[in-house]
Amino acid sequence: MVDRWYEIHVRGQIPSDALAEFEGMSAFLEPAETVISGVVEDQAALQGILARVQALGLELVEVRRLPGSGAGPPPEPPAQAHR
Repeated sequence: MVDRWYEIHVRGQIPSDALAEFEGMSAFLEPAETVISGVVEDQAALQGILARVQALGLELVEVRRLPGSGAGPPPEPPAQAHR
């Protein structure tokens, strides 16, 4: 199975301790939201990430599979990325 790169947008700034819940993912801030991105193995893994978003009480804004998923590294996030 081919891994897919995803961006998960949530409203507001996620505290650092909550970001630790998204192990293996990167996060960066955009105006009014936090974007969590990284490789997601399959639909079950994606559902697990979305369940964590809900469990943390975060407001989900958007889920996006990045173009070219499975065909190499994703586009570089802006310079303010947190890993």
